[in-house]
Amino acid sequence: MSFSIEKGEMVLIVGSSGSGKSTLLNMIGLLDRPTEGSILIDGVDTTTLNDGAVSTFRNRKLGFIFQFSNLLTDLSVLENILLPLQISGEPHTEDDARKLLSAVGLDSQASKRANKISGGQAQRVAIARGLINKPSIVLADEPTGNLDSVTSAKIVQLIKSMAKKLNQTFIIVTHDRRHFGDVDKIITIKDGQAFEGEQMEVPA
Repeated sequence: MSFSIEKGEMVLIVGSSGSGKSTLLNMIGLLDRPTEGSILIDGVDTTTLNDGAVSTFRNRKLGFIFQFSNLLTDLSVLENILLPLQISGEPHTEDDARKLLSAVGLDSQASKRANKISGGQAQRVAIARGLINKPSIVLADEPTGNLDSVTSAKIVQLIKSMAKKLNQTFIIVTHDRRHFGDVDKIITIKDGQAFEGEQMEVPA
């Protein structure tokens, strides 16, 4: 498969269960390495980087939002958001995290432990955490898959508003693209190949 994504685009990756959507996202996110071919991000062929360089590149360029918020329950909401910066050693202040908390509508929850907030609130925290390092690309794997339809709609609107505000590239794996409405590009994975658009068939 071969495709390109431009800066600032919101892109959906769709396909049937087991088609390889999450595997593709993991490779773009440098969590897995392809057995052949190249993945270029900002002009860098990431498949040539050693493990240390991959970790540095990932921390500086990529943000992640998963189906489950994966918050550390013994930390506060604010501490969870700051965690990626602490791991990477990037300079930061609490103001950065508080601005994101405000953007996702959780100003009043900063000091709460992560296990004391709702599932929808936890996913909002996960979005803030995914954006804290100002990544060039935000990768989201089924970010609404564990939420009810009302909360899912709110999370989608939040993601779209943040993408527009920050002009970041969002690549989102979803099993149900209807939640997302209009996006810049849709990539469908079918029979081991990738196509731009939703209903393209594999050529004979």
